[in-house]
Amino acid sequence: MPSDEQIQQKIDALEQERLRLREHEAGTDPTLAEDRTRVAEISVELDQLWDLLRRRRALRNVGRNPDEAQERPASVVERYLS
Repeated sequence: MPSDEQIQQKIDALEQERLRLREHEAGTDPTLAEDRTRVAEISVELDQLWDLLRRRRALRNVGRNPDEAQERPASVVERYLS
């Protein structure tokens, strides 16, 4: 099970990649469709990681083991705002 710090590091790395890809979208490069696909994938993964990190912190706050939290599938996490 990754630690909170490892999850946060992954979040930070994905946020940086998403920012780089979004800046690239402003250009006319033929790989833009691939970049848009990757940005969408990153957004889903970030949602999953943020959900996991929040649930780990919540478990810790109530005195439980944060390792009890498991990453939820994208199909669950992506329906939160629907």
